[in-house]
Amino acid sequence: MPDPVKPAHDTVLIVDFGSQVTQLIARRVREAGVYSEVVPFQSAEAAFAALKPKAVIFSGGPASTTATGSPRAPQAIFDAGVPILGICYGQMTLCEQLGGSVESADHREFGRAFIEVKKASPMFDGIWAPGTRHQVWMSHGDRVIALPDGFEVIATSEGAPFAAFADERRKYYGVMFHPEVVHTPDGARLLANFVHNIAGLAGDWTMAEFRGEAIARIRDQVGDGRVICGLSGGVDSTVAAVLIHEAIGEQLTCIFVDHGLMRLDEGAEVVDLFRGHYNIPLVHVDAAKTFLSALEGEADPEAKRKTIGRLFVETFQAEADKLAAGGKPAGFLAQGTLYPDVIESVSFTGGPSVTIKSHHNVGGLPERMNMKLVEPLRMLFKDEVRALGHELGLPDAFIGRHPFPGPGLAIRCPGAITRQKLDILRAADAIYLDEIRKAGLYDAIWQAFAVLLPVQTVGVMGDARTYDFVCALRAVTSVDGMTADFFPYDMDFLGRAATRIINEVKGINRVVYDVTSKPPGTIEWE
Repeated sequence: MPDPVKPAHDTVLIVDFGSQVTQLIARRVREAGVYSEVVPFQSAEAAFAALKPKAVIFSGGPASTTATGSPRAPQAIFDAGVPILGICYGQMTLCEQLGGSVESADHREFGRAFIEVKKASPMFDGIWAPGTRHQVWMSHGDRVIALPDGFEVIATSEGAPFAAFADERRKYYGVMFHPEVVHTPDGARLLANFVHNIAGLAGDWTMAEFRGEAIARIRDQVGDGRVICGLSGGVDSTVAAVLIHEAIGEQLTCIFVDHGLMRLDEGAEVVDLFRGHYNIPLVHVDAAKTFLSALEGEADPEAKRKTIGRLFVETFQAEADKLAAGGKPAGFLAQGTLYPDVIESVSFTGGPSVTIKSHHNVGGLPERMNMKLVEPLRMLFKDEVRALGHELGLPDAFIGRHPFPGPGLAIRCPGAITRQKLDILRAADAIYLDEIRKAGLYDAIWQAFAVLLPVQTVGVMGDARTYDFVCALRAVTSVDGMTADFFPYDMDFLGRAATRIINEVKGINRVVYDVTSKPPGTIEWE
């Protein structure tokens, strides 16, 4: 991660101790209109000095403060006198570093729990009153057993007698539960109270403000140079391209590498949007034959990703060379990198968050490209990118489109890939999405898609036996893109969708619906 740059907004620094949901803390703070950044605990002291935040939040994490060498927060943060909120592990290290005590708990709490509010606090203003009981989400095996001087208990739970505590004078707070997850219904309001009521920060983080600042940064970085932007057809790269075009106009050329793994008709939609709607210079490369030949028969999902990534760079480089030969050399490459990519790429533990996702576009550039990166969305979350897209005037239907992975249908076709299987999947997926739209459900679902399973079954269609593929349908609800639950379709809808797919798509004789819920990091099918 590059050195932090002091933003033009009041800032909250989030010290990451390794929680899978640390990103959600930053998202909730930004939803409250306050800018926030996440840094690993090892680099927190340098980030604190550079960002000069007005408040700090310590995240949860997998470690135990009772273990030798477990992570700690920099002393400089305490010395600065800024408001601090510790969450789960963050609460415990806050406690220990200030002179309190923590022990491994006999009564652990994982999942839904209830706290009882013992005392009024600015943290609870307008949300929880003393003597009331509220649902929260716990995930801890240790617990606080003695508070530092100056602290008092403000809430308890069955397994945590110090479920929430506060030193109101110094504006230090700790909660054992996770306010950042949706399973704590009032958690977002609690975090808003911390940044507004306690830290006194202004809600000046908006996409209108960001748009103007980003345009100024792009112009300052690029000057009179030329930029090429690799389009995937997704929301991120499209918003990045439109923003950059607004900043530098004809100095931008977009290269759309159509790898043959997109949904039905999406390639044509991308070309129409850029050439017809925005008149942005666009090179459309039909590389489907190259990609599909390289993927033919490949079953390993990681190998698919790496093959697609390698071919994309090679194809992109070839087109960049053609532009240079034609008198339009580019010194900058634009990417739609998002903040979650940046955070995940610098995981400090070497644990699950390093391996859950392997398709970041933050790995740098091949040396032979000799370009500088332009990443105008690098500090934004997905929902902020959509808000920026609206600010830029992109069509609602495009901005609200369900997320689509970079490797496209390659990972929605488990097992060996063939052109025939991709054609079958593309047709089934189009019918499924059409039925969702007809039912008025598209915007109620976070992501829906069809999967062609590497399984063939015997079936009877009419008077003939068939031996065809099984198609799985997936639809999930999510408010944060981190966790997901299956969408509760009624049987009439599933019946209509399945009947259409079986009747209209040759090669499928059975349709199933995936009703599994997914933990953080596994929204997509692989």
